Amino acid sequence: MRRSILVALGFLLLVSPLRAQTGAWAEKIFGGDVNHDFGVQARGAQLKYKFKMTNIYKVPLQLTEVRVTCGCLTAQPSTKILQPNETAWLNVNMDAGRFTGAKSIRIFVTVGPEYVSTATLTVSANARSDVVFNPGEIDFGFVQRGQTPTKQIDVEYAGALDWRVTEIVKQGSAPFELRVEELPPGGGRTRGYRLFATLKADVPGAKFKQEVILKTNDPTTPLLTFNILGNIQSTLTATPEAINFAGVKIAAMQTRKIVLRSSQAFRLVGVDGQGDGVSVILPTTAETTHFIEVRFQPARAGEVRREIVLRTDLGGEAARVMVEGIGLPE
Repeated sequence: MRRSILVALGFLLLVSPLRAQTGAWAEKIFGGDVNHDFGVQARGAQLKYKFKMTNIYKVPLQLTEVRVTCGCLTAQPSTKILQPNETAWLNVNMDAGRFTGAKSIRIFVTVGPEYVSTATLTVSANARSDVVFNPGEIDFGFVQRGQTPTKQIDVEYAGALDWRVTEIVKQGSAPFELRVEELPPGGGRTRGYRLFATLKADVPGAKFKQEVILKTNDPTTPLLTFNILGNIQSTLTATPEAINFAGVKIAAMQTRKIVLRSSQAFRLVGVDGQGDGVSVILPTTAETTHFIEVRFQPARAGEVRREIVLRTDLGGEAARVMVEGIGLPE
């Protein structure tokens, strides 16, 4: 009898791992990363951070609520359902233009729905009152590839030091050029700089966000940062962007068509991502519109998921198409 009870208890613990947990077990999906401090920042800076979430349990988890203690911070999960072993992100944006001095904000992430637990995260920053970014970041928004718009950001100092920016650091691969000019004193500032960012004409279409670092002569805060972001729209479009082959028997074949368009004639120079029964037939002529055949001929039963990349001679532009399929036994 005693042996039967022990076996039954062991079975319950195996099938209900979440019920056996005590305390805020939801915090375990963050892998110990539950605090982030942005440090000292200029007032107005837009501060961004991503908390990594991984479902370490054997059942799907649903993020049923995300709540913050201040309107100066937003927290948005990249997905609300986490499958076992799946990883996602909690994207945090803190607006340092809405507070001055030290600020600590809590984020409550509730996970359920069957077994409910709430993780508590903390995000902190210290917004200086004597250094201000206006606006808090440079956002180009959506821009057609080849266009070269310019946007600006001001950094203003209103303290007593002989404050200076000594160096501006950006990534060598940045899709923009930077130019700076000094602002005259006035408007409450003792020194200021205006930075101009201009998009390059030859960068490929893509969404980007890059950090720019300002090195200063202030020993208390030698580094200040702001973000430059945008979304460069490619002249190349693919329709559809995803293909699904719903159930194909082993050795059988199904085909689908992708329509690839551009405002100028182009050639397909290669394709990446083929395999697991997925193959692509490339045309050889230069056209403004191409009809590309995608084939699925599974060699085994099971799910297949491949991202194919169609490379062109349009200055390195490429189209990405997700291909999914299921191979069925004969």
